[in-house]
Amino acid sequence: MKRRTPILLLGTLSLAACGHLSPQRAAAVSTGYVSHQLCTAVFVGGRDPQTYYRDAVGPLAGPLAALVDYTVDTERHEVRARIAGMVESRAVFRPPYGCSFGRAPGPDLPAPEPSPLPAAPSEALVQTSDPALATALDHAFEENAEPPYRHTEAVVVMHRGRIVAERYASDVGVDTPLAGWSATKSVTNALIGILVHQGRLALHGPAPIAAWADPADPRHAISVDELLRMNSGLDMGQSIRAGLSTAFDPTAQMIFVDADTAADAERAGLANAPGTAWNYTNANTQLLSRIVRDQAGGTAAATLAFARRELFDKLGMRHVTLEFDGAGTPIGASHMWAPARDWARFGQLYLHDGVIDGERLLPAGWVDDSATPTPGAEDYGYGAGFWTNRGAGSGARYRIEHGMPAESFMARGSHGQYVVIVPSKELVIARLGPAWTPRDDMDRVAQLTREVIAALNPERATAPTGAPPH
Repeated sequence: MKRRTPILLLGTLSLAACGHLSPQRAAAVSTGYVSHQLCTAVFVGGRDPQTYYRDAVGPLAGPLAALVDYTVDTERHEVRARIAGMVESRAVFRPPYGCSFGRAPGPDLPAPEPSPLPAAPSEALVQTSDPALATALDHAFEENAEPPYRHTEAVVVMHRGRIVAERYASDVGVDTPLAGWSATKSVTNALIGILVHQGRLALHGPAPIAAWADPADPRHAISVDELLRMNSGLDMGQSIRAGLSTAFDPTAQMIFVDADTAADAERAGLANAPGTAWNYTNANTQLLSRIVRDQAGGTAAATLAFARRELFDKLGMRHVTLEFDGAGTPIGASHMWAPARDWARFGQLYLHDGVIDGERLLPAGWVDDSATPTPGAEDYGYGAGFWTNRGAGSGARYRIEHGMPAESFMARGSHGQYVVIVPSKELVIARLGPAWTPRDDMDRVAQLTREVIAALNPERATAPTGAPPH
C-alpha cells in the first residue's frame, strides 16, 4: 500500500544549518514520525493505515509542508516514509517491542524474550443502564460538524475498582491498543517508583548516569526527582507544544530520528542549574527510561520482563505494548500502546496510593509526591510525571473551573489522551483518541469528569452485574 500526502511543517527546509538545525534531520523527523506511528497503528493496533493517517497523523500537516510518500508492507511488517532526494525512514514491527524506527535500514533490537503470559480472553462490553452515565458518554462521543475533530475512540469509567461504563468508536474494541503519547511518562514514573521501593534506586542525590559521574560535571548534581519533575536544567529543547519549529527541536529528533534516544539526552548541556527552572522535555524521561533499563538488566528483554512482572501483570494489563528504541531503551516518554481498559487499570495503582491487591508497589507517599505541583510549572499544573490540579496556577484553575476536582491528577498525552484519577470519589476515567480541538479537548474531558461524578453519587453507584474487576 502506497500513499503520497503532505506532512509536518517542512516549508522551512531551505534553511542552511547543521546539528539539530539541519534540514535533513528536520525532514527525518517528518518521515520518522509517519513511518513509526503508522507502523504501530497497523501492526500493534490493527488499524487501517489510510483511516489512521487521516484521523491521527495527517492533521499535523501544514500549508508549507513538503510531500512525503509512505508505503505499508504487510508482508515485511514495515512502513517506509520518504521525501524524494532527501531522506527515508523505515519502521519495522519487532514483537514484543513494538516498532523501531529511524533512517533506513533501521536499528536492530536484541532478540525477543520468550513468549509473554497468555493474554486474557476478550471480555464483553460493559454497558451501563444508568441514564446519567449514558448521557455522560453521549457527550464524550459527540463530534464536531467540521474540523477540528475530537475523534473520541474510547472512554472507560472505573469506580471502586470495577468498570461501570465504557464506550468505543466503531473501529475500536475492548482489546484494541491505543496510543498514550505522553501518558507513557506516568508509566515511567511507576517503573522508577518500583525501583525506589525495592531499594535499587535513590530519588534524591545524583542520578546514576555514567556520562555524568564526574563530580566536576555540573550535570552530576541532577537527581532522579529532578528528571521526573522536568526541572533538571538540561538544554534539550521542549516537548510542551508543536509548531513551525518542531522538526528542528532536538527532542523531536531524539524520538523520531536517532536510534539511541538517551544518548542524545545525556550529551545535552545545562541551560539552568538543576532544580531551578521548569522545562517540559522528553529528554528527561528518556534518561529515566535508560535508568530503568540499566537497573532491570541492561537489555530490552530484561526491561520488558521487569515491566511485565513488577507492574503490568500485577495490574491485569495484558495487552500492553511498550515500545523500545534501537539501543533497547523503552521510549518511556511517549510510546506505550494499550487498550483503554488497561490505561484505566494503570490509574487504579495511583488511586490506591501505590497498592494493588494488598501489595505495595510504590513507596508510601510516592503518589502524593507525584501529584504535588513543581515550582515553575504553575501555568500548566505539572507534578512529577503526572499533571495535577493540586495547585494555585492557571492550568489547575482552568481544569477545576471546567469540572475536575481540585484533588484530581492525571496521566496525560498529547492530542487528547487522559487517565483522570479522583481519589475521594474512588474514580478513574480513561479517555483516548486523537483530538485536535483546543487544549487537547480538555473542556470535554473536564465535562465528562463532572458528569460522571454527578452520576455516581453514593445512592446510585453500583457496578453492573458481571462487570470485570481490575
